[in-house]
Amino acid sequence: MKLFGYKRNNNSVGFRNHFLVVPTVICATRTAQEIVNHVDGAVLLDNQHGCNHMKQDHEKVFDVLIGMASNPNVAGVLYIGLGCETIPTKQIAEQAKKTNKPVECLIIQEEGGTLQTAQKGIRLLEKMIRDIGSFEKTEVDFSDVIVAIECGGSDTTSGIASNPVVGYVADKIIDLGGTVVFSETTEIIGAEHLLAKRAINNEVAQKLLALVNKCEKSALAGGEDIRGVNPTPGNIQGGLTTLEEKSLGAIYKAGTKTIVDVLDYAKPITEKGLIFMDSPGHDVESVTGMVSGGAQIIIFTTGRGTPTGCPIAPVIKVCANPRTYQKMSDNIDFDASTVIEGKETISQAGERLFNELVEVINGKKTKTEILKHHEFAIYLTQPTL
Repeated sequence: MKLFGYKRNNNSVGFRNHFLVVPTVICATRTAQEIVNHVDGAVLLDNQHGCNHMKQDHEKVFDVLIGMASNPNVAGVLYIGLGCETIPTKQIAEQAKKTNKPVECLIIQEEGGTLQTAQKGIRLLEKMIRDIGSFEKTEVDFSDVIVAIECGGSDTTSGIASNPVVGYVADKIIDLGGTVVFSETTEIIGAEHLLAKRAINNEVAQKLLALVNKCEKSALAGGEDIRGVNPTPGNIQGGLTTLEEKSLGAIYKAGTKTIVDVLDYAKPITEKGLIFMDSPGHDVESVTGMVSGGAQIIIFTTGRGTPTGCPIAPVIKVCANPRTYQKMSDNIDFDASTVIEGKETISQAGERLFNELVEVINGKKTKTEILKHHEFAIYLTQPTL
């Protein structure tokens, strides 16, 4: 088994080679889209925020806009700001330059409007791509791999088949020196005590428990008992009955290893091993946080089926529901229904999924990449001013 990736100047390793155009505020999105439309290889980060945030949300938007650009799958970045927004475009660009990758920045109000900014942006991005030249992959180590684990549109097959299969892969990644990050604080409620026992020390355990407590209190303060609205209607139609049942199935995807770190949303992943990141159960917001932290690949289990992807990271969709797999084979990459049907054990399906992961790392496109599913959303919790 050999892995090949793009070694960046900051010693990180990417498995894709994207040039990212980032509007730092929603007002700049149309201009950013115009640039992407005219440059092959450019990808838009469809940011819907960037102005009038309260302190905590301001920090999250700031972290995500730097984190997505810093992800090793990104070769170069062009930021587009409006000029009067509260998110500081030039400051973000300066921070992103610390990754030693090409970073450019344009302000629409300084450049003379949409058309002139777009024209200059196209030239800058084309020059960036020319200057970097051709890219060649080199052999890399599994310790360079960071895989994010996600589940969404879950049903009864998720907890008994697809999540355990992914958990097998998660354990194997860590045994080989790689890193796995999982999230969705709302969907470990009722199982948090089991995860806390797997923490590397009391500090990590207490941080994880505090996140769950804060999540429940925050929902109650907003007038919702989270145990009354989760499982979602779609989960219930898929056979799930309680949040605890859903959580006990969901945590299987994180395997059995020790949790070495607990991170706030979108913060950089710096430790090796199994990591937990605070995020909502909302799939796109959760994936955005983990990719902003540095994950290069996502493994995503679903029983009901979901087409969502990520602008800069391949998403491997795993499904153990044979009917869903047949109905949504355009969107789902890996059939784990063989476990439900008794044709494979969890470890046999896990080995097959691990081989699929290696192929995707080495360049095989996932269904979300082929269909250009570039969903992006930031987890915000405060009123916009």
